[in-house]
Amino acid sequence: MAPAAAVSDQEHSFAHLIDQRRKWYNNKRIITLNAWIVLLLITSSTNGYDGSMMNGLQSLPQWENAFDNPSGGKLGLLNAIQNIGSLASYPFAPYMSDGIGRRRTVFFGATIMCVATAIQTASQSVGMFIGARFLIGFGLTFAANAAPMLVTEISYPTYRAPLTSLYNSLWYSGSIVAAWTTYGTFKINSTWAWRLPSLLQGIPSILQFALVLFAPESPRWLIKKGRDVEALKTLAYYHADGDEQDPLVLYEFNEIKAAIEYDRTVAANTGWKSLIATPGNRKRMRIIVALAFFSQWSGNGLVSYYLNKVFDQIGITGSGTQLLINGILQIWNLGWAVFASFMVNKLGRRFLFLVSAALMTLFYMAQAICFAEYAEHGNPASGHAVIAFIFLFYAAYDVAFTPLIVSYTVEILPYNIRAKGFNIFNLIISLALIFNQYVNPIALDALSWKYYLVYVCWLAVEFIFLWFFLIETKNRTLEETAALFDGEEALEQIAQGAEATHEVYEHASLEKQSDSGVDSKA
Repeated sequence: MAPAAAVSDQEHSFAHLIDQRRKWYNNKRIITLNAWIVLLLITSSTNGYDGSMMNGLQSLPQWENAFDNPSGGKLGLLNAIQNIGSLASYPFAPYMSDGIGRRRTVFFGATIMCVATAIQTASQSVGMFIGARFLIGFGLTFAANAAPMLVTEISYPTYRAPLTSLYNSLWYSGSIVAAWTTYGTFKINSTWAWRLPSLLQGIPSILQFALVLFAPESPRWLIKKGRDVEALKTLAYYHADGDEQDPLVLYEFNEIKAAIEYDRTVAANTGWKSLIATPGNRKRMRIIVALAFFSQWSGNGLVSYYLNKVFDQIGITGSGTQLLINGILQIWNLGWAVFASFMVNKLGRRFLFLVSAALMTLFYMAQAICFAEYAEHGNPASGHAVIAFIFLFYAAYDVAFTPLIVSYTVEILPYNIRAKGFNIFNLIISLALIFNQYVNPIALDALSWKYYLVYVCWLAVEFIFLWFFLIETKNRTLEETAALFDGEEALEQIAQGAEATHEVYEHASLEKQSDSGVDSKA
């Protein structure tokens, strides 16, 4: 079998329509649009905050004492319950995103999370804490299903890929706040050592609850609902300073209509079965399911949720030291993920994924060797080397699996199955996480450093899969990217729909020139 062919670096189909004077830093409408997008991006911060907070809480004696030093199955449940809550809402999230719109679905999820964080902060028992975390997961699914789709559907075309890639990268922004909050509250000699971090988890949800209904709705959702006038106004307002005859706006509008019409006539079935009904959709789902599993089964789960156990096994047992290293690691991760987000259009998705998988395999192998050396001989230098390779491993993970798994997933899905396909992606992540959170602490206790060898082998499998099946998608519009998997016929139909834009634009330009000529003669 030959490796999946990378699409040639061609000119953006919309490149000649872009007004080069409109930049993210000098155009008020694009600045406003990007501000709304930031409000959506912080959805990911809530999720990142949770993972890091639970890591930090396990290093706080105040939290352990409050909940009777949870370990084994109870500790696994405390970590996994948020994802169990997510599982409970997966059947409903895509229907709400497609039914009531992206904005309202984010609002609904944020409302639930505001209530849940209040209960978590006020918890008087381990059962109350677990119940609150279940609700956080339940609400997060709705917001996390709709927010990244809205980001990719309203972004200015030249900034779509970096902004959508930033969505998952900002997981670490929440992670950083949680890591340094737990480090800062470590010295509080009361339950507020863990209640304060729990309270701060609600900040992104509070902001979304207050503001998200004022954000623009997806033009694609509006067109799907027959609200073409609103869609055109939204595109014009944010992408062309309100000019509804702007060539870029007309191109986007016509291309969206053509893509949705193609989906309606050619792929009329929009039920769950449609995800595997055509060869193109099966290709998509194969990649999406694999990326979801890979994102959690690359060995990162050990550090994301059980860093303190790893530290304990390499002789770093001080709570303050553990929390400090965790805080620095999150900043390191954010830096690499954001850097990669802005390199997506230059380097391409396929290149970043392959480099990431190759380096992760190398650095995880190095971790296993150093871990084994410490376990066998108790050499402190080997334990410190494990920490160094954890940092290098995460740099490798962050150049692709942090920024790209969400952006790649939403861009390869056509509108008619985007919500359902993205929901499947999140479902697989939750299933992989639940498995990880229960199995990792048990396997690490039983196998110690030998458990690392399992992940080394698995990382090699990931590289092989990505080499053969991942398709390059850079230098295309959202509609063209989604159509890549459906063959030349789909691309041609989308292109023909967009060509109408040029005819309209040329006709309008000729009329304008003609009018100008008449005026000048007069």
